Amino acid sequence: MQEEKTFIDKDYIENVLFEAKNATDTEINAYLNKAERFEGLNHNEIAALLVNEDPKHLERVNQIALKIKERVYGNRIVMFAPLYVSDYCVNRCTYCSYNCKHEFERKKLTQEEVREEVRILESMGHKRLAMEAGENDAICSIDYIVDCIKTIYGMKFENGEIRRVNVNIAATTVENYRKLKEVGIGTYILFQETYHQPTYEKVHIAGPKKNFAYHLTAFDRAQESGIDDVGGGVLFGLADPYFEVLGLMIHNEHLEEKFGVGFHTISVPRLCPAEGMNMADFPHLVDDETFAKIVAIIRLATPFTGMILSTRESHSMRQRLLRLGISQISAGSSTEVGGYTKRQQNVEVNVNPQFFVNDDRPALSIISELMDDGYVPSFCTACYRKGRTGDRFMSLAKSGQIKNVCLPNALTTLAEYAIDYGDTAFKQKADAAIACEIPSVSNEKIRALTLANIEKIRQGGRDFYI
Repeated sequence: MQEEKTFIDKDYIENVLFEAKNATDTEINAYLNKAERFEGLNHNEIAALLVNEDPKHLERVNQIALKIKERVYGNRIVMFAPLYVSDYCVNRCTYCSYNCKHEFERKKLTQEEVREEVRILESMGHKRLAMEAGENDAICSIDYIVDCIKTIYGMKFENGEIRRVNVNIAATTVENYRKLKEVGIGTYILFQETYHQPTYEKVHIAGPKKNFAYHLTAFDRAQESGIDDVGGGVLFGLADPYFEVLGLMIHNEHLEEKFGVGFHTISVPRLCPAEGMNMADFPHLVDDETFAKIVAIIRLATPFTGMILSTRESHSMRQRLLRLGISQISAGSSTEVGGYTKRQQNVEVNVNPQFFVNDDRPALSIISELMDDGYVPSFCTACYRKGRTGDRFMSLAKSGQIKNVCLPNALTTLAEYAIDYGDTAFKQKADAAIACEIPSVSNEKIRALTLANIEKIRQGGRDFYI
């Protein structure tokens, strides 16, 4: 059977990486200067930085990554939590515990069980969720996913509600993406897993996910349906990591050329242990130094794209990568269907999470430590609710105007979080962080509005945003 042509060309990417080794110091410096001007990089320039091993260039990559992070995102770190609703799956993916050949007691949450998971997540202070599910249309249909989103948005608590539901489910049709759009999806997230097609076909043994081209063009269909916030990513460790970065960047360029806007977020998960798989079977595992280099280069390449890090990573690695470009992290996460309820009830069961987390501290501990390190934890969902998505968000980000809303909204949501979920020590810490950051809101009118909103929250109001 003849392969379907796509915008990802394996031979082309391999040749770009090979030719990139010939880049001179003058060229490397020119690329770094371009990145330092917040102009981003194309895939040829990215390749040259990836294959270059000169320590002085890597040091400058890290310096520029930090500069971009501070200039574009300030001290804000967006918080979220995953919500797994079903682990039924028809795919045979060698790296995933949900592999249909793995024998374990599978589960799909009822709507009441969804409500219980959401109650617990809200009690942890979360306002933004990432819904996850295995692929099995017969059991976990798009209508079920839509019902789950309706259930979540329909829940109201004393302290507010879940305000944004991002969705990470299998590639589907334009019609199904329209259903997600109509019910108020936040960002549609999908990992290509690997852009190296021979590896893709090797690790996806059977099931609909085995279709490389259909999976690759999922964002095209999502955009055609009206979903203009999409989030990409790869699972680092399946194939050559530099090849993966080039594939990811070419994918981003494809979306920009075709739809006028690329990825809203980029996720950088690394392959980690899970039931039913053996890490020794994967020869391209990415060490910490290479991983840090990749994160920093992606930040240079896409300065205005959010970068997401999950609890796959250790506490210390998270701290390191926050300085190199990560702008969103999860906290207090469970990667098991019904896991939050089980954890709260201290239920002893044979769990089968999608992967094992490395940072299992409570959300409050993670959020508190972020403030200790000088960050502002943000629970803001204002851009989504104000229609600042897709190219509208990117135009505000590139012009620098997004800072007029992001920091004020982050401070407002931190005040809300501290009052509703923090203990005395946390409240004092949050008040000090807010007082420290308020002068950074340069627009006098917006600064006054922010202070007024924070005071309204202290007087019992909720959910104020710009």
